[in-house]
Order: sequence, then C-alpha cells, then structure tokens
Amino acid sequence: MTKRRQLLQIIENTQGKRHGRILVLTGARQVGKTTLVKLALPDYSYLSIEDPVMRPAYARLSAAQWYSLYPQAILDEVQKEPQLIESIKATFDQYNDVRFALLGSSQLLLLEKVKETLAGRCIIYEMFPLTLPELQTSSWEAQLYQSYWQQLLLEPSVCPDFYPSFAFDNRMAEKQVAWQHYLRYGGYPALVAEQMTDEDRFEWLANYVRTYLERDIRDLASFRDLEPFIKMQHATALHTAKVLNASNMAKDIGVSPKTVLRYLEYLRISYQTIILPSWERNPTKRLVKAPKIHYLDNGVLQAVLQKRGGITGEEFESLVVAELYKQAKNMQANVSFHHLRTHDGKEVDLLVELPAGYFAFEIKRTEHVSQIDARHLMDLDQILDKPLLQGFVLSNDWGTHRFSDKIQAVNVIMFLG
Repeated sequence: MTKRRQLLQIIENTQGKRHGRILVLTGARQVGKTTLVKLALPDYSYLSIEDPVMRPAYARLSAAQWYSLYPQAILDEVQKEPQLIESIKATFDQYNDVRFALLGSSQLLLLEKVKETLAGRCIIYEMFPLTLPELQTSSWEAQLYQSYWQQLLLEPSVCPDFYPSFAFDNRMAEKQVAWQHYLRYGGYPALVAEQMTDEDRFEWLANYVRTYLERDIRDLASFRDLEPFIKMQHATALHTAKVLNASNMAKDIGVSPKTVLRYLEYLRISYQTIILPSWERNPTKRLVKAPKIHYLDNGVLQAVLQKRGGITGEEFESLVVAELYKQAKNMQANVSFHHLRTHDGKEVDLLVELPAGYFAFEIKRTEHVSQIDARHLMDLDQILDKPLLQGFVLSNDWGTHRFSDKIQAVNVIMFLG
C-alpha cells in the first residue's frame, strides 16, 4: 500500500521555477526518496550512482555530454561520487534548461559538498519516515489531512478548538490505526505493505539495523572495528530522551568522550537520532546546557534494543518528539527545537521556537492527566526571551483539560494524527 507524502506537492511545485532546477533530497535509507522523486519527476532519467560499474563512467562525463545525454536526471546515492556534484554545477552554469535531482542517504557527505559547490543553485529538502497523517492515507492521490500541530504551525496565533475528548474526533478510528502502527513498527514505508506479517516487519527492522551498520556507517567512517560503534548505538537507544553525559557514556562503552561525540554525530547525520540542544538564552537563569538524544524512529529503536512490546516513558517521549519534528520539517516550517532544564528543577521536554514565540510541550505516557503534569509549563514567560504562544501536555488521556489561558492537556493521537 502506498502512502501520500507531504513532500510530493512541494517538489511538484518547484518544477518550472529557476531556483528549482537542482533539487537535493536527503534522508535516511529506505524512507522513500527514490519512489517519491520518480513519481514527482516522471520525465527525468534515473541514474543509480550506487552501481560500481556505472559510477566511474558517469564521473567522466563532460558538461556537454551531460546536456546531450541527461538534460533531466535523477542521481541516486550521489554521495558515493562527490565529484559528480562538480559536474552538475558546470552543466547547470553552461545550460539554462537542465534540471537535476540529487538524492543521498548521508547528510554530511552529501550536504557539505552541496553547500560548497551548489550554493545559490539548489533547493535542499530532507525526507523522513512516514508521519501519522501520511500513515492514514491509502494512495498517492489520497487526501492528506493536516494535524492540529500542523494547523498551529500555519497559524501560530490561533489555537485550535480541540474536542473535549478524543472520542468526539470524527477521524478517531483512522488516527488510532495509524498510531498503533507507529507505536509498534515506526514509520518506514516498507512496513505498511498489507501482505507483511508482524514477524516480517520485525525481521525487516532487524535487517535495516544491520544494513545501516554495514553500509551507511562504513560510508561515513573507515572503521576497522565496528564493535565500539555498535555498543554506542545500543547505549544511545537506552538513553533516548535523556540528557547526554558523554563522559559517563564513554566509560560504559570503553572509548573517549571525544569518540562518543563523534559517534553521536554519525547517528545524527545519518538520520537515526535527533540531538535536541538545550535552550540557553536567559542569562539570569542557571540552565543545564547538555543536549538530549532522541531516536528518530521507534521501530528502529526497538530493533536496536532487540525488544518488542511495551515502551518506556522515555521511548514514548522520543516517539512524540520525533513526530512533532517530522511534521514541522515536512512543512518546511521556520522553527527550531530545544529542551529546557534549569538547575532548580524546572524541565520542559520540548520547546519549539518560532519567530513570534514558543510552543512548549510536556509529554506523559499516563492515561490520567492532572494539573501537576503541567507544572513545568507554568511561569515559562519569566524564563523565555519571547512569548509563550501555547503550552501543551500531550498524553494518552482522552480528555482535553485546560489549566490556564495558554496551557492545556490534549490527547496525543488527536493532536498529531
């Protein structure tokens, strides 16, 4: 079963525009980049740079040959031959009617070269696993609904009128089905195939983790021994939604703190984790400045830990943060993500900064929210440098509870589905 992707319309809308002549799409392996671009750009030739036989031949083509043979082309896994980006630049500069789409699964190898070489010549998009609204679709042509969160991002000054209970939501059933899939398997498109059994899906995720180690990590670094990185990957999964202590993690793994930070960067740039920086712009408050780690996909997290079934409170927090993050990124929203923790005990799981102010989130696995769950959202205006637009407690409680003019608790499935 195919799912409609929010990026499809965005990519289609860039066609015909001069600044859209070179499209760069990056994201984790198997998020659907190739499928999406082939659908959005059906007239483009498709070239796999992963093919070791053809790769040197493509690298030898002159700008004139590119123009003659491939005036419109998709170059998949282009980070395998970074020299090709120079060729694309030369072709772009000499011919004003060429169009290219560059795809890659490694943010660092692709984007550093792109930013050096194609500055001002390309549009860069990131692609992520399926979001909850995307999981609810059944085809490329299906209607894609906006979640309450996406509505807020479009109109930050207008808080939606939430149902008093998730039970009143007329799309409750579809949202619940999507949520249960997301909770159990994550958002990778391959896992929505109807013919797959539960065992097939768990096996796919286990293979994905192995492939990631064997291919993506070897692309990023020349490891003689993968064992320290495998230990780091496992430790990071155990520490999802926790504040990073590189020194303690280094002792547990048997490497230096510098190596821990380098491995964390590999996980981030290969789209396995989100590193959530601490918000720290108020000089009057003593703030904890260490970042938080969040796994980007709960299915992959469970596969790294080799577990199935129920999730911890930290894993619940990570899958909610990841969904908020993906939905905002899919909209190309002008936002940045932080966590906040002060030395006197105030903690906010997620601060999303917009030009006009902040949205703040506390994330609780509980089915019964009370005002105490919102205590860290109170008086945030005394710390922040811009207004608090709205604060939310997201949980499994079906009811909507208002604690103040700016703070309320909303069911997480209703809010994100």
